[in-house]
Amino acid sequence: MNKLKSEEITKNIFLHTFKENKFKTNLINFYFKRPLNKEEVTYNAILPMVLQRGTNVYKTSKDLVKKLEHLYGAHISGGVTKKGERQIIRFSMSIANENYVDDSNVLYEGLELLNDIITNPILNNGVFLNDYVNQEKENLKNKIKGRSNDKMKYAVDKCVEIMCENENYGIYEYGNIHDLQKITSESLYNHYRKVINNSELDVVVVGNTDHDKIKEILLEILDINISNPTSTEYRIEEVIPTKIKEVEDEMEVNQGKLTLGYRTNIPYYDNLYPALMVYSNVLGGGANCKLFRKVREEYSLCYYIFSRLEKYKSLMLISSGIEIENFNKAKDVIKKQLIEIEKGNITDKEMDYAKKNIVNSIKQLKDTPHDLAEYIYGQIISKSIEPLEKLIDKIESIKTEQVIEVSKNIKLDTIYFITNKR
Repeated sequence: MNKLKSEEITKNIFLHTFKENKFKTNLINFYFKRPLNKEEVTYNAILPMVLQRGTNVYKTSKDLVKKLEHLYGAHISGGVTKKGERQIIRFSMSIANENYVDDSNVLYEGLELLNDIITNPILNNGVFLNDYVNQEKENLKNKIKGRSNDKMKYAVDKCVEIMCENENYGIYEYGNIHDLQKITSESLYNHYRKVINNSELDVVVVGNTDHDKIKEILLEILDINISNPTSTEYRIEEVIPTKIKEVEDEMEVNQGKLTLGYRTNIPYYDNLYPALMVYSNVLGGGANCKLFRKVREEYSLCYYIFSRLEKYKSLMLISSGIEIENFNKAKDVIKKQLIEIEKGNITDKEMDYAKKNIVNSIKQLKDTPHDLAEYIYGQIISKSIEPLEKLIDKIESIKTEQVIEVSKNIKLDTIYFITNKR
């Protein structure tokens, strides 16, 4: 990735710029890396929501909107994700590139505003404003309570939680209502100080920008001093399921949601990982994959079906929507497709389609600043910065024998099914 330039600009703060002149905007993402654990997961989830409400300079959401309009319709957002057993707090700004507006200070002002949101929150008696905290607690509570509205996503998330019930990865990244109720303006502010002072920070910038210019601005305005970052390093431990967990939930649904969770025990830093990507696509990567052709087209057992990888936890999830009465048959046909791959029953056409599917997905990462930034940060997390072209070469060079080798590592861990209420 020769367009990428990375350096530690000051202690524990890393700047990564990807110069790309085809975008009319610059994307600036601040990533704070935290351990994923029950003690702070809910605090981390609500924190960016509260910080976006106002600063000492722009005290209300209305004031912030006016400033963003002044910055040619810049956009800010924030949230959390989990990558393995790490929780990432992200603050993001999309702002017009200086080459397309008549304002040479727009980048400086944008970075200044983002810094203000992160480091200069509006306070009352030295803590966050009660109104802002209480309002965002209510918003987060509704988000947590409403997670089951999207049954397909909920089924996958729930399967992961059951699989990893004794591992931190099983924690929902937005926390839980019980802990949310205990959060106060004071306790949240105390946690905020810990995040700001003790989290490794990566700043990823994608756009037609100059690395040294951004570095100079950040060193001038950034009011963050990270002396002793909390460790978030971990290696993925091998897990061999001793017993398949099978859980069924009853909900108001017309269509059953069946999710099968597998342990792959192939970490993202393993040489076999690209072959695992191909394996997952041969199995469930589109209209020409085994699952779609067999479970949907040949047996008419599902409405949709696909497989996906959880890169930072070495998991594979198969998700499908089925008629309730097809549960056992669908489950059996799905399992049979994994056996077929392990037996070596993979056609050249399946391999070619899987590789093209992955390569097209990789190439599409170049189409938006957001996708590029997320890919770059994923590489940073992986401690393996490699150009997209190199990843494409790895995928295209995968042999059928490597996919068969991968298949021998895949072990079913959990079956989760949402059925209708009886």
